[in-house]
Amino acid sequence: MSRAVPAVSLRGGWQIPSEHEELALTKRELVIDVAERLGFTQNEVAGVVQTTLDSILEALARGDRLEIRNFGVFETKRRNARTGRNPRTGDAVPIQRKRVVSFKPGKAIKEMVDGTVETALSGEQSD
Repeated sequence: MSRAVPAVSLRGGWQIPSEHEELALTKRELVIDVAERLGFTQNEVAGVVQTTLDSILEALARGDRLEIRNFGVFETKRRNARTGRNPRTGDAVPIQRKRVVSFKPGKAIKEMVDGTVETALSGEQSD
């Protein structure tokens, strides 16, 4: 049983990845896509994207929970100290307690990734 795969916008064209192909959208490609959609320069969009990412990073570093409606929730969680194993030697290795970033996708993302939503998150309307 195959499931629908959402199209991915890369450099102005839409591509549908095959089952074995993974596509990665770089920050640069995101900037180009947003600039073309909104009619801003790439430098303007790059500044906004970088500032947004910096704000997310700073909030997570402070331990804040960041919720973006219809997108998802970023938060940090604590992992307790534990004993791991060196896969090569099998020796016990102590792993210190640490904070890790967690992302829980929102309903809209879950539906788009699952292929159950035909339109984009931005609410684009078809003619």
